[in-house]
Amino acid sequence: MIGYLDCSTGVSGDKFLGALLDIGTQSGAFTADHLRGIVGQLAPEATVDVERVVSRGVTATGVHVHAAHQPHSRTWGDIRTLIEAADLPARVRETSLSAFRALAEAEAGVHGGTVDSVHFHEVGAIDSIVDMVGVCAGVHALGIERLIVSAVAVGSGTVETSHGTLAVPAPATATLLLGVPVLGGPATGELTTPTGAALLHAVADEFGPLPALSISKIGYGAGTRDIGVPNVCRLSLGTLATPSDAVDTVLEPVVVLETNIDHLSAEELAFCAEELMLAGALDVWQTPIVMKKGRSATMLSVLCAAADATALATRTIALTGSLGVRELPMQRHVTPREQFEVDTPWGPIAVKSGGGRIRPEHDAVARIAREHGIAYAVVVATVQDIARTRRP
Repeated sequence: MIGYLDCSTGVSGDKFLGALLDIGTQSGAFTADHLRGIVGQLAPEATVDVERVVSRGVTATGVHVHAAHQPHSRTWGDIRTLIEAADLPARVRETSLSAFRALAEAEAGVHGGTVDSVHFHEVGAIDSIVDMVGVCAGVHALGIERLIVSAVAVGSGTVETSHGTLAVPAPATATLLLGVPVLGGPATGELTTPTGAALLHAVADEFGPLPALSISKIGYGAGTRDIGVPNVCRLSLGTLATPSDAVDTVLEPVVVLETNIDHLSAEELAFCAEELMLAGALDVWQTPIVMKKGRSATMLSVLCAAADATALATRTIALTGSLGVRELPMQRHVTPREQFEVDTPWGPIAVKSGGGRIRPEHDAVARIAREHGIAYAVVVATVQDIARTRRP
């Protein structure tokens, strides 16, 4: 399952969590009861409210965690111990720890000190811890294998923190968003929180525009502030859309042999090409080139299976008298094909079928067109129609 998270109005832990619950409630895969089970392990004294809210006309899921008598702050070690003690799936535990570790490293880098000495104030509150672990649990429960995220709105102006008044985005948030496409967004103030940035750092696989998805579910998570536009994160789940004309192919190794010729006539080159095809080449073609001193010449190219490269290079030298042949290993995508004969008003004709197309053999089509005075295209269309209805 592929997820696309629209962060055009920013991202916070509660908005991201709300979007996951909005989708998870539809299928029962991740509900308020699941979240309350997580809260019960992290902070038995806490309660959680999950409700439907309307943000500037958009209905979304809002999440609120309440707990009294919480520590003023927690260290990275405190939070690590709390998460490690909880009964969580291994992936959820590892991702949650990764998010907090990234945030601790960002805070230590910005404000000084070591990672273990970092004190989380706002982020150390139980609601932020629940948001972090809840998002990781939701991503796991919904089976999101790849998460793509839009450009992230960060806001503008200033925000009040335990470190005082800071410019938006806050320094730790900015550090976590290094390399991520960001924009100011539709409102002033902090639109992306350190918690939201840390979660993106831990669970996002790539950033960019919405890919061609066949969307099966959409969820909206609501923020708490009125920013003048819908303050929501939109999460879309689906699978990559497959073009209707897509065909299966097989990747196989091939070799292209090349040699530059300026001493053979056009007739001699044509004969060489015919002989190389008879010797097992997959294809042969000629390209006009200009060599040193302005001499016109032809590059003879031979496509062949890797196992036949040496034999065909030797044959090319024997036929052309070239002093050398270049060998270029590469791969090609091959469409499975089949060959069969169809009965037509002009007798049996061999056709090839592959890539959703049917092609009659050229020599047979040309012979019929000449002998019966019929346009080449008419013969091809007639044979194709017969082949579609009478193929074995």
